[in-house]
Amino acid sequence: MKNNFCANTPIPFGSDPALAAFAPKLAERRARKERLLQKLTGGAISIADFASGHEYFGLHRTQTKWIFREWAPNANSITLVGDFSNWEIREEFRLQNLDHGVKEIELPVNTLKHGMHYAMLVEWPGGSGLRIPAFTRKVSQDPDSKLFTAVVWDVENPYIFQNPTPPKPEAMLIYEAHTGMAQEEEKIGSFREFREKTLPRIKAANYNTLQLMAVVSHPYYASFGYHVANFFAVADRFGTPEDFKELVDAAHGMGIRVIVDLVHSHAVRNEAEGLGNIDGSTSTYFHEGIRGIHPTWDSLCFDYSKVEVLHLLLSNCRFWLDEYNVDGFRFDGVTSMLYCDHGIGRSFAHMSEYFDSNVDEDALTCLTLANMVIHEVRPDAVTIAEDVSGMPGLAAPVEEGGAGFDFRLAMGVSDCWFKMLDLPDEEWDLFQLYHELVNHRRDEHTISYVECHDQALVGGKSAMFTMTGQEIYFAMHKNSNNPVIDRAVALHKMMRLATAATGNSGYLNFMGNEFGHPEWIDFPREGNKWSFSHARRQWSLSEDSTLRFAALQNFDREMMKLLQEKDFFSRLPQCAKIDREAKVLIFERSGYWFIFNFHSHCSCAGYTFEALPGEYELVLSSDNKEFDGFGNVEFPQRYWTIKRSEGTKLSIYLPCRTALVLKRTVSAG
Repeated sequence: MKNNFCANTPIPFGSDPALAAFAPKLAERRARKERLLQKLTGGAISIADFASGHEYFGLHRTQTKWIFREWAPNANSITLVGDFSNWEIREEFRLQNLDHGVKEIELPVNTLKHGMHYAMLVEWPGGSGLRIPAFTRKVSQDPDSKLFTAVVWDVENPYIFQNPTPPKPEAMLIYEAHTGMAQEEEKIGSFREFREKTLPRIKAANYNTLQLMAVVSHPYYASFGYHVANFFAVADRFGTPEDFKELVDAAHGMGIRVIVDLVHSHAVRNEAEGLGNIDGSTSTYFHEGIRGIHPTWDSLCFDYSKVEVLHLLLSNCRFWLDEYNVDGFRFDGVTSMLYCDHGIGRSFAHMSEYFDSNVDEDALTCLTLANMVIHEVRPDAVTIAEDVSGMPGLAAPVEEGGAGFDFRLAMGVSDCWFKMLDLPDEEWDLFQLYHELVNHRRDEHTISYVECHDQALVGGKSAMFTMTGQEIYFAMHKNSNNPVIDRAVALHKMMRLATAATGNSGYLNFMGNEFGHPEWIDFPREGNKWSFSHARRQWSLSEDSTLRFAALQNFDREMMKLLQEKDFFSRLPQCAKIDREAKVLIFERSGYWFIFNFHSHCSCAGYTFEALPGEYELVLSSDNKEFDGFGNVEFPQRYWTIKRSEGTKLSIYLPCRTALVLKRTVSAG
């Protein structure tokens, strides 16, 4: 069973024969993008120049004055209030009307000082309220009143980046992390703590990319950062803008690139601190009526047909590149953006579902323009789409008619593993597994993973906890001889190696899962009596040499090292053998042979399979004792092919629940 890919290079998007029937629709989408591009730029500037709203709106200081601007078309008036006015309403702080709903005020340079708190008092027909500016760069919550205010951020010595951006790697090996829960103490962690304590762990783990969740300001901690209120502000609970810059710079100094989660699929409903009802109208940035409310997320849905919404979101893409020197984005909730019904309950079994009236063409065009902005500002930046629908062209180049994402998350791989974990080992279908591991559109790159943060959220379990259950609490010491733990430890290594080694263009791991972090993720909330016990990472488990967690971490480190071998991802895997009865899966990639025995109890002595003639070296074995294996396979060792009438064969000893990696070092003469 072989796939017919020769190299890890996508074919042109337009050459997919399955799309032939939808050529007119694809042409219409390209024309829509070009019309909108002309509308936004007038043909006189670039789309990246258009995406500079953060330099116009919000609060800015020049040598002689402060300038503040806000777009609020439904507002009768806006007055700035804050520390500078003792929070009193004063006429000298009332904004003046400009064209197209924009309001502006200029203030003497000594009026505002770094650290002052402020807000907008917005008056509209029939009401008024305090609001936070849409483009504000710093938001703080008062610990007593719990009210949010904007903060003047004008440090005397702004942070200056010291380290160059690491080059774009051949394959992205992503360490997904959350700043607040990246420490063992039962509290909210900070950017500084992450820089000092967690970054060195990621470096030692051999990952080359950090994907940080929840960086953008969100009022409710337990939202995991996905109910964003202030799109241009870092989450204040983790630290200051300078703290985050120092974190990014430190990562770059370690050779680690940094991408952040960007949530343009919806916004928090909060009005006092978010964009909801910012000027007395619910439809300033969002759809009117029921379409403006997400039915399952209780959030607001952007109206991507509005120029002002595009200006906000596209500028947001550029802002994080310009201001914080990040290296790209994971776009969250893309499926929800793409479809008017948010893809809820859809199987996407028919190609027509990608082209019918349920597709939000405005959202798709917005995503395309976002990718154009990002890659124009930073050609080496990367964008990843979290899309479960499989929208054709989403991760194809814009010049080929695609939306321009560099990668799509291979979400089906994780679903496949967790469905298999619900079955007895004897019922695992390796043909189905291998199909899912290598299944992707031929015009796109993908990122594979066994589990990300999603699988361990409240109501779910990590893969390790799914396999061990309560046994993980008392049987993870090295001499436990517990069959449940033995199985979990063995499969944990095999699942990750199979996923990473077949990945189209990269691999992702959520922090702590590399060593089998137990239990689930739960943030402090009323339902758990505001406990932090599950909103942290128990790093000490991986540091205790008497526990089996340390061995899993050792294996993951060696696996990451192997994946960074030169040109490893330059070719796609070639399936050499799937043995349904013996539960053996074998595939080759870039000169490495990956051999898996998933059988629960049958080891194979003298297991033979067809291989290229030559000498092979055993370079990784999940059976090694330092990886909590049984040491039944001698390591290191070499193998030589045997020429037989039916072909050239390799013969090896393959214990049950073991994965071996062989490298072809010498070809036969």
